[in-house]
Amino acid sequence: MVKSPTVEIVTARLALRRPVAADVDAIFDVHHDAEACHHNPSDLLATRTDAEDVFARWDGHWRRHGFGYWVVSAREDGTTLGFCGLKFVRFRDREVLNLFYRLAPAAWGTGVGTEAATAVVRWAGEHLPDWPILARVRPGNVASQKVAQRAGLTRSASLDEPGEDGPDWMYTIRWPAVAPETDHPIAGHRATG
Repeated sequence: MVKSPTVEIVTARLALRRPVAADVDAIFDVHHDAEACHHNPSDLLATRTDAEDVFARWDGHWRRHGFGYWVVSAREDGTTLGFCGLKFVRFRDREVLNLFYRLAPAAWGTGVGTEAATAVVRWAGEHLPDWPILARVRPGNVASQKVAQRAGLTRSASLDEPGEDGPDWMYTIRWPAVAPETDHPIAGHRATG
């Protein structure tokens, strides 16, 4: 488990905080928006109950590991803009951190995605420096590719593979040349896919 002095990340314009049950409506609003999930239609939620399930998974990761996906809000007025964060996943027989970011379309084109993803990658560099980070991006999602690159990840074409919604282009940082040992010094860690 990560021993972090805070679960909040603050940037020039944003506050990233751990989701709470009251965020289920925001999870539903963003993940029920066909435009927001255009490149990942399998993430599109049909019901509020689906959003409750998503929250439960996110909350479970936070409880097990001390970090996860954050709610991204505007510092100025507290408006929820979307979500960004990291979770443990298994990729090609190794445990890695998956970088996730999804914003409401109203926040697109404002640099919020880059600001949030950069802050999360920086946080990981301080709190989880030994863990590689992987972002899966659809080939047609140029904006998401730019966010990954601006956050410090590099295109890793040798890792590309078919994904649930089509080809996944991989972007990585701190990717090891050889597979790490399966046991890692983070106490209580068990990767969950």
